[in-house]
Amino acid sequence: MTDSESDITADLVRDLLREQHPDLARLVIHEVAGGWDNQQWRLGDELAVRMPRTERAPDLQRKERRWLPVLAPRLPLPVPVPVRTGEPSARFPKPWTIMTWVPGEPLDRTSISRGDHAADTLAGFLRALHVEAPADAPVSEDRGVHPKKCTDGFDHFFHAVVPDDIADKVRAVWDDAVAAPEWQGPQVWVHGDLHPANVVVSDGTLSGVIDFGDMFAGDPAWDLAAAWVVLPMGAASRFFDAYARADEATIRRARGLAVLRSLFLMLMGQNGDRGLPGGKPAWGPAGRAALDRALRGRLM
Repeated sequence: MTDSESDITADLVRDLLREQHPDLARLVIHEVAGGWDNQQWRLGDELAVRMPRTERAPDLQRKERRWLPVLAPRLPLPVPVPVRTGEPSARFPKPWTIMTWVPGEPLDRTSISRGDHAADTLAGFLRALHVEAPADAPVSEDRGVHPKKCTDGFDHFFHAVVPDDIADKVRAVWDDAVAAPEWQGPQVWVHGDLHPANVVVSDGTLSGVIDFGDMFAGDPAWDLAAAWVVLPMGAASRFFDAYARADEATIRRARGLAVLRSLFLMLMGQNGDRGLPGGKPAWGPAGRAALDRALRGRLM
Protein backbone atom coordinates (compact mmCIF):
# COMPACT_ATOMS: atom_id res chain seq x y z
CA MET A 1 0.00 0.00 0.00
CA THR A 2 1.16 3.53 -0.69
CA ASP A 3 1.64 6.20 1.92
CA SER A 4 -1.24 8.13 0.36
CA GLU A 5 -3.77 5.39 1.20
CA SER A 6 -4.67 6.94 4.56
CA ASP A 7 -5.22 10.28 2.81
CA ILE A 8 -8.02 8.99 0.58
CA THR A 9 -11.11 10.16 2.44
CA ALA A 10 -14.69 10.93 1.55
CA ASP A 11 -13.86 14.62 1.78
CA LEU A 12 -11.04 14.21 -0.72
CA VAL A 13 -13.27 12.30 -3.14
CA ARG A 14 -15.95 14.97 -2.79
CA ASP A 15 -13.43 17.76 -3.42
CA LEU A 16 -12.10 16.01 -6.51
CA LEU A 17 -15.62 15.60 -7.85
CA ARG A 18 -16.37 19.29 -7.24
CA GLU A 19 -13.25 20.24 -9.17
CA GLN A 20 -13.50 17.85 -12.11
CA HIS A 21 -17.05 16.46 -12.26
CA PRO A 22 -19.24 18.97 -10.42
CA ASP A 23 -22.48 17.49 -11.77
CA LEU A 24 -21.77 14.36 -9.68
CA ALA A 25 -20.53 16.06 -6.52
CA ARG A 26 -23.93 16.12 -4.79
CA LEU A 27 -24.38 12.35 -4.94
CA VAL A 28 -24.04 10.36 -1.72
CA ILE A 29 -20.57 8.82 -1.17
CA HIS A 30 -19.96 5.60 0.77
CA GLU A 31 -16.65 3.80 1.14
CA VAL A 32 -16.73 0.19 -0.07
CA ALA A 33 -14.83 -2.35 2.01
CA GLY A 34 -12.21 -4.48 0.31
CA GLY A 35 -10.07 -3.76 -2.69
CA TRP A 36 -6.36 -4.24 -3.15
CA ASP A 37 -4.92 -1.91 -5.75
CA ASN A 38 -7.81 0.52 -5.58
CA GLN A 39 -9.92 2.01 -2.84
CA GLN A 40 -13.52 2.17 -4.01
CA TRP A 41 -16.29 4.57 -3.10
CA ARG A 42 -19.90 4.09 -4.11
CA LEU A 43 -21.27 7.23 -5.71
CA GLY A 44 -25.04 7.46 -5.63
CA ASP A 45 -26.92 4.33 -6.72
CA GLU A 46 -25.32 3.66 -10.08
CA LEU A 47 -21.67 4.75 -9.97
CA ALA A 48 -18.39 4.02 -8.18
CA VAL A 49 -15.17 6.01 -7.80
CA ARG A 50 -11.96 3.97 -7.95
CA MET A 51 -8.99 5.64 -6.29
CA PRO A 52 -5.56 4.03 -6.88
CA ARG A 53 -3.57 3.17 -3.77
CA THR A 54 -0.71 1.05 -5.13
CA GLU A 55 2.00 1.99 -7.58
CA ARG A 56 0.62 -0.31 -10.27
CA ALA A 57 -3.00 0.77 -9.87
CA PRO A 58 -2.97 3.68 -12.38
CA ASP A 59 -1.82 1.36 -15.16
CA LEU A 60 -4.53 -1.15 -14.23
CA GLN A 61 -7.14 1.60 -14.41
CA ARG A 62 -5.87 2.74 -17.81
CA LYS A 63 -6.21 -0.84 -19.03
CA GLU A 64 -9.81 -1.00 -17.80
CA ARG A 65 -10.63 2.34 -19.40
CA ARG A 66 -9.21 1.13 -22.71
CA TRP A 67 -10.70 -2.33 -22.94
CA LEU A 68 -13.84 -2.67 -20.78
CA PRO A 69 -15.94 -0.55 -23.17
CA VAL A 70 -14.90 -3.01 -25.90
CA LEU A 71 -15.65 -6.16 -23.90
CA ALA A 72 -18.70 -5.18 -21.85
CA PRO A 73 -21.33 -5.07 -24.64
CA ARG A 74 -20.90 -8.75 -25.47
CA LEU A 75 -20.65 -10.11 -21.93
CA PRO A 76 -23.81 -11.69 -20.44
CA LEU A 77 -23.20 -10.44 -16.88
CA PRO A 78 -22.86 -6.85 -15.66
CA VAL A 79 -19.28 -5.60 -15.41
CA PRO A 80 -18.02 -2.15 -14.39
CA VAL A 81 -17.75 0.24 -17.31
CA PRO A 82 -15.68 3.45 -17.12
CA VAL A 83 -17.78 6.58 -17.63
CA ARG A 84 -15.53 9.44 -16.47
CA THR A 85 -11.80 9.99 -15.91
CA GLY A 86 -10.24 11.87 -13.04
CA GLU A 87 -7.00 13.65 -13.85
CA PRO A 88 -3.98 13.98 -11.54
CA SER A 89 -4.03 17.23 -9.62
CA ALA A 90 -2.51 19.07 -6.69
CA ARG A 91 -5.06 17.37 -4.43
CA PHE A 92 -4.35 13.84 -5.67
CA PRO A 93 -1.34 13.01 -7.87
CA LYS A 94 -2.71 9.97 -9.71
CA PRO A 95 -5.45 9.43 -12.30
CA TRP A 96 -8.71 7.97 -11.01
CA THR A 97 -11.86 6.59 -12.58
CA ILE A 98 -15.64 6.80 -12.23
CA MET A 99 -17.30 3.54 -13.27
CA THR A 100 -20.73 1.97 -13.30
CA TRP A 101 -21.69 0.17 -10.10
CA VAL A 102 -22.31 -3.60 -10.32
CA PRO A 103 -25.06 -4.54 -7.84
CA GLY A 104 -24.70 -7.58 -5.61
CA GLU A 105 -22.67 -8.84 -2.67
CA PRO A 106 -19.05 -10.00 -3.20
CA LEU A 107 -18.79 -13.74 -2.79
CA ASP A 108 -16.20 -13.44 -0.01
CA ARG A 109 -19.01 -12.00 2.14
CA THR A 110 -21.84 -14.32 1.11
CA SER A 111 -22.38 -17.72 -0.54
CA ILE A 112 -23.85 -19.33 -3.64
CA SER A 113 -26.94 -21.40 -2.94
CA ARG A 114 -27.95 -22.11 -6.55
CA GLY A 115 -24.89 -24.03 -7.64
CA ASP A 116 -26.19 -25.37 -10.97
CA HIS A 117 -27.41 -21.94 -12.02
CA ALA A 118 -24.10 -20.35 -11.01
CA ALA A 119 -22.14 -22.99 -12.94
CA ASP A 120 -24.16 -22.35 -16.10
CA THR A 121 -23.90 -18.59 -15.60
CA LEU A 122 -20.13 -18.62 -15.14
CA ALA A 123 -19.68 -20.93 -18.12
CA GLY A 124 -21.75 -18.63 -20.31
CA PHE A 125 -19.80 -15.60 -19.15
CA LEU A 126 -16.42 -17.20 -19.85
CA ARG A 127 -17.51 -18.55 -23.23
CA ALA A 128 -18.39 -15.00 -24.21
CA LEU A 129 -15.15 -13.57 -22.78
CA HIS A 130 -12.76 -16.22 -24.09
CA VAL A 131 -12.56 -15.15 -27.72
CA GLU A 132 -9.36 -14.44 -29.59
CA ALA A 133 -7.87 -11.16 -28.44
CA PRO A 134 -6.50 -8.55 -30.86
CA ALA A 135 -2.79 -8.16 -31.43
CA ASP A 136 -2.62 -5.06 -29.22
CA ALA A 137 -4.37 -6.69 -26.26
CA PRO A 138 -2.44 -6.53 -22.98
CA VAL A 139 -0.27 -9.40 -21.82
CA SER A 140 0.71 -10.28 -18.28
CA GLU A 141 4.18 -10.82 -16.89
CA ASP A 142 3.04 -12.97 -13.97
CA ARG A 143 -0.22 -14.55 -15.17
CA GLY A 144 -1.25 -16.43 -18.27
CA VAL A 145 1.88 -18.55 -18.32
CA HIS A 146 2.08 -22.32 -17.93
CA PRO A 147 1.99 -23.50 -14.29
CA LYS A 148 5.56 -24.79 -14.61
CA LYS A 149 6.68 -21.15 -14.66
CA CYS A 150 4.90 -20.48 -11.35
CA THR A 151 6.69 -23.03 -9.21
CA ASP A 152 8.47 -20.44 -7.06
CA GLY A 153 5.18 -18.80 -6.11
CA PHE A 154 3.56 -22.16 -5.48
CA ASP A 155 6.41 -23.29 -3.23
CA HIS A 156 6.22 -20.06 -1.23
CA PHE A 157 2.48 -20.41 -0.63
CA PHE A 158 2.75 -24.15 -0.06
CA HIS A 159 5.28 -23.85 2.75
CA ALA A 160 3.42 -20.92 4.30
CA VAL A 161 -0.09 -22.36 4.63
CA VAL A 162 -0.52 -26.03 3.65
CA PRO A 163 -1.25 -28.36 6.60
CA ASP A 164 0.92 -31.47 6.77
CA ASP A 165 -2.05 -33.85 6.50
CA ILE A 166 -2.95 -32.70 2.96
CA ALA A 167 0.49 -31.66 1.72
CA ASP A 168 0.95 -34.73 -0.50
CA LYS A 169 -2.46 -34.25 -2.15
CA VAL A 170 -1.81 -30.56 -2.80
CA ARG A 171 1.60 -31.31 -4.28
CA ALA A 172 0.16 -34.06 -6.49
CA VAL A 173 -2.45 -31.76 -8.05
CA TRP A 174 0.18 -29.11 -8.70
CA ASP A 175 2.65 -31.58 -10.19
CA ASP A 176 -0.07 -32.86 -12.51
CA ALA A 177 -0.74 -29.31 -13.73
CA VAL A 178 2.98 -28.72 -14.28
CA ALA A 179 3.15 -31.92 -16.35
CA ALA A 180 0.14 -31.00 -18.49
CA PRO A 181 0.73 -29.87 -22.09
CA GLU A 182 0.83 -26.15 -22.79
CA TRP A 183 -2.07 -24.17 -24.28
CA GLN A 184 -2.02 -24.58 -28.04
CA GLY A 185 -4.95 -22.37 -28.95
CA PRO A 186 -5.13 -18.65 -29.74
CA GLN A 187 -4.45 -16.03 -27.11
CA VAL A 188 -7.93 -15.31 -25.74
CA TRP A 189 -9.25 -12.60 -23.44
CA VAL A 190 -8.80 -13.66 -19.81
CA HIS A 191 -10.10 -11.86 -16.71
CA GLY A 192 -7.08 -13.14 -14.82
CA ASP A 193 -8.23 -12.65 -11.24
CA LEU A 194 -11.44 -14.60 -10.67
CA HIS A 195 -11.78 -15.25 -6.96
CA PRO A 196 -14.54 -14.66 -4.37
CA ALA A 197 -13.85 -10.94 -3.91
CA ASN A 198 -14.14 -10.27 -7.65
CA VAL A 199 -17.52 -11.84 -8.37
CA VAL A 200 -20.82 -10.63 -6.96
CA VAL A 201 -23.86 -12.64 -5.98
CA SER A 202 -27.60 -11.90 -5.95
CA ASP A 203 -30.44 -14.33 -5.21
CA GLY A 204 -27.98 -17.13 -4.51
CA THR A 205 -26.19 -17.06 -7.86
CA LEU A 206 -23.60 -15.10 -9.78
CA SER A 207 -24.84 -11.70 -10.90
CA GLY A 208 -21.71 -9.79 -11.95
CA VAL A 209 -17.93 -9.78 -12.35
CA ILE A 210 -15.72 -6.91 -11.21
CA ASP A 211 -12.07 -5.77 -11.13
CA PHE A 212 -10.66 -6.35 -14.61
CA GLY A 213 -7.35 -4.64 -13.88
CA ASP A 214 -5.41 -7.88 -14.44
CA MET A 215 -7.09 -8.81 -17.74
CA PHE A 216 -4.79 -10.12 -20.45
CA ALA A 217 -4.60 -12.25 -23.58
CA GLY A 218 -3.47 -15.76 -22.81
CA ASP A 219 -4.36 -19.25 -21.59
CA PRO A 220 -8.04 -19.57 -20.54
CA ALA A 221 -7.06 -22.06 -17.82
CA TRP A 222 -6.32 -19.06 -15.60
CA ASP A 223 -10.05 -18.25 -15.58
CA LEU A 224 -11.27 -21.86 -15.64
CA ALA A 225 -9.71 -22.33 -12.21
CA ALA A 226 -12.83 -20.50 -10.99
CA ALA A 227 -14.71 -23.78 -11.38
CA TRP A 228 -13.22 -24.65 -7.99
CA VAL A 229 -12.24 -21.25 -6.57
CA VAL A 230 -15.66 -19.61 -7.07
CA LEU A 231 -18.28 -22.31 -7.53
CA PRO A 232 -19.59 -24.50 -4.67
CA MET A 233 -18.69 -28.14 -4.17
CA GLY A 234 -19.89 -30.40 -6.97
CA ALA A 235 -20.48 -27.65 -9.54
CA ALA A 236 -17.23 -27.99 -11.49
CA SER A 237 -18.42 -30.89 -13.67
CA ARG A 238 -21.55 -29.02 -14.70
CA PHE A 239 -19.47 -25.92 -15.38
CA PHE A 240 -17.07 -27.71 -17.73
CA ASP A 241 -19.95 -29.45 -19.51
CA ALA A 242 -21.59 -26.07 -20.11
CA TYR A 243 -18.31 -24.37 -21.08
CA ALA A 244 -17.64 -27.21 -23.55
CA ARG A 245 -14.30 -25.91 -24.80
CA ALA A 246 -11.75 -27.24 -22.32
CA ASP A 247 -9.67 -30.28 -23.23
CA GLU A 248 -8.08 -32.56 -20.65
CA ALA A 249 -4.80 -30.66 -20.55
CA THR A 250 -6.57 -27.34 -19.99
CA ILE A 251 -8.60 -28.79 -17.14
CA ARG A 252 -5.44 -30.17 -15.53
CA ARG A 253 -3.76 -26.77 -15.73
CA ALA A 254 -6.90 -25.08 -14.43
CA ARG A 255 -7.12 -27.38 -11.43
CA GLY A 256 -3.49 -26.73 -10.51
CA LEU A 257 -4.03 -23.00 -10.88
CA ALA A 258 -7.09 -23.33 -8.62
CA VAL A 259 -4.82 -24.81 -5.97
CA LEU A 260 -2.34 -21.96 -6.48
CA ARG A 261 -5.08 -19.34 -6.12
CA SER A 262 -6.52 -21.12 -3.07
CA LEU A 263 -3.16 -21.06 -1.30
CA PHE A 264 -2.79 -17.35 -2.07
CA LEU A 265 -6.22 -16.67 -0.57
CA MET A 266 -5.28 -18.69 2.51
CA LEU A 267 -2.05 -16.72 2.93
CA MET A 268 -3.89 -13.40 2.64
CA GLY A 269 -6.34 -14.66 5.24
CA GLN A 270 -3.48 -15.67 7.51
CA ASN A 271 -1.94 -12.21 7.10
CA GLY A 272 -5.29 -10.64 7.94
CA ASP A 273 -5.62 -12.72 11.10
CA ARG A 274 -2.18 -11.48 12.12
CA GLY A 275 -3.07 -7.86 11.40
CA LEU A 276 -0.46 -7.52 8.66
CA PRO A 277 -0.83 -4.84 5.95
CA GLY A 278 -2.90 -6.01 3.00
CA GLY A 279 -4.26 -9.02 4.88
CA LYS A 280 -7.84 -10.13 4.26
CA PRO A 281 -9.30 -12.21 7.12
CA ALA A 282 -12.34 -13.30 5.08
CA TRP A 283 -10.13 -14.76 2.38
CA GLY A 284 -8.72 -17.49 4.60
CA PRO A 285 -11.93 -19.56 4.92
CA ALA A 286 -12.74 -18.91 1.25
CA GLY A 287 -9.32 -20.16 0.24
CA ARG A 288 -9.48 -23.31 2.37
CA ALA A 289 -12.94 -24.15 1.00
CA ALA A 290 -11.66 -23.64 -2.55
CA LEU A 291 -8.65 -25.85 -1.84
CA ASP A 292 -10.90 -28.62 -0.53
CA ARG A 293 -12.99 -28.43 -3.71
CA ALA A 294 -9.92 -28.53 -5.94
CA LEU A 295 -8.44 -31.53 -4.11
CA ARG A 296 -11.71 -33.47 -4.40
CA GLY A 297 -12.66 -32.19 -7.82
CA ARG A 298 -10.85 -34.40 -10.32
CA LEU A 299 -12.99 -34.64 -13.46
CA MET A 300 -11.05 -37.15 -15.56
